Amino acid sequence: MRQIVPKVVVVGAGMGGLASAIRLARAGCEVTLVEARDAPGGRMRALPSVAGPVDAGPTVLTLRSVFDDIFESCGQKLDHHLTLLPQPLLARHWWLDGSTLDLTTDLEANVEAVAAFAGAPEGERFRRFHELSARLYDAFDRPMMRAAKPDTRAIARAALKEPRIWPALLPGMTLDRLLRLCFRDPRLRQLFGRYATYVGGTPYASPGVLALIWAAEAQGVWAVEGGMHRLALALARLAEDQGVTIRYNAPVARILRQKGRASGVQLADGHSLHADHVVFNGDPAALLAGLLGDGPKDAVPEDRIHPRSLSAWVWSYAARAEGQPLVHHNVFFADDPRREFGPIAAGQMPEDATLYICAEDRAGGQVPDGPERFEIIMNGPPGRPARPEDFAQCRSRTFDRLRQFGLTFDPVPGETNLTPPTGFAKLFPGSQGSIYGLSPHGALASLKRPLARTALPGLWLAGGGAHPGAGVPMAALSGRHAAEAIVTDLASRSR
Repeated sequence: MRQIVPKVVVVGAGMGGLASAIRLARAGCEVTLVEARDAPGGRMRALPSVAGPVDAGPTVLTLRSVFDDIFESCGQKLDHHLTLLPQPLLARHWWLDGSTLDLTTDLEANVEAVAAFAGAPEGERFRRFHELSARLYDAFDRPMMRAAKPDTRAIARAALKEPRIWPALLPGMTLDRLLRLCFRDPRLRQLFGRYATYVGGTPYASPGVLALIWAAEAQGVWAVEGGMHRLALALARLAEDQGVTIRYNAPVARILRQKGRASGVQLADGHSLHADHVVFNGDPAALLAGLLGDGPKDAVPEDRIHPRSLSAWVWSYAARAEGQPLVHHNVFFADDPRREFGPIAAGQMPEDATLYICAEDRAGGQVPDGPERFEIIMNGPPGRPARPEDFAQCRSRTFDRLRQFGLTFDPVPGETNLTPPTGFAKLFPGSQGSIYGLSPHGALASLKRPLARTALPGLWLAGGGAHPGAGVPMAALSGRHAAEAIVTDLASRSR
């Protein structure tokens, strides 16, 4: 008897879509991956510059074991496909009063650096914060981030074994409140409070458990030689090596539904691809909004999608930089965080913004001779309509502000180098410009993200809008969860 090979269509070649496609092909499925744009990566995109393709999306690779695992599942080594550059210096932090703080992967070096920066007592407080962050990470890693569904019982058991993490889990304990318990120096509270923005929130409304992000970074940060978009290209090649058919410039108009389950997709050119399962690696809000047709409109509850996380204004360009010794990752802090997050909460551009700068070509520790590639991120609200004055205002609040720090660029980038919130809204349908999906605000927000399995049989989710959430490794893990759920479903249906 001839064995029937399951057909799967994956919509979107972001991290979640690529990870699910690779694993499904390895499991024996016939996989077609359709991507609206002409290259893989999703939010991990790049724009042209005189110095080469410059990243316009994620800049940080953490938890590299997630990606080692993808390549090893195919009998290959990540290092044979990419050159990853470990960053012993995680970031250089700057304040307008002239103070700076470098943080590394070395705990004792960090304690000494914080003590020199803010006094010996703060150095010891940092040590205790590091230990708290590591315990939170251990408690949440397997039952939350690496589990297909949050295992609240396992988290509770871990918390019972580690009473020292209880303060971070108290109802109403925001990240800002927790950091006020941990540090006296407002600059340190500001530094670690910015981790809320990594998942699209503010420190004043995001839960204290997000302090675990420090532990994830402290395990190591890597740069990809040539830019982060090279990771997407390597995964796409790996997928094709496993037999995945990738079709670029193939936007999906509708997810088809037949006999109460997803049955394939219809492309914008009218061509239909029929499948036993469909993996949607896009913003789940697009389903609810009917942007993929009426079939999947009820696949995900609204409270798993709204309210939305933050957006950003992102500059991607090449220029010569002068005035400050930049490293690969740099953070120039606002004078008053309230003047940053207050306007954002009101739907406005921040009055006093914290600016993140990735000096892409300094990942190897060298300063290029000539124009080099930069990405600058300024947080902003989602759903903000475009205004005529936005570009000039954003340019001033970025480059005039950096000039106050003594940092200048030649040339200063133009409007084509800026992706505003409205630009992200166009790039990622249904997102309203939100980069991270569901807002992390509220104690239970991390438990509300939609899982891989939707209410429409045969339709599955992957990507940063699904569990376990935003970030490059998290999106890749979501792809693994989707693939494993489909394989389990196929096995149960074949019995």
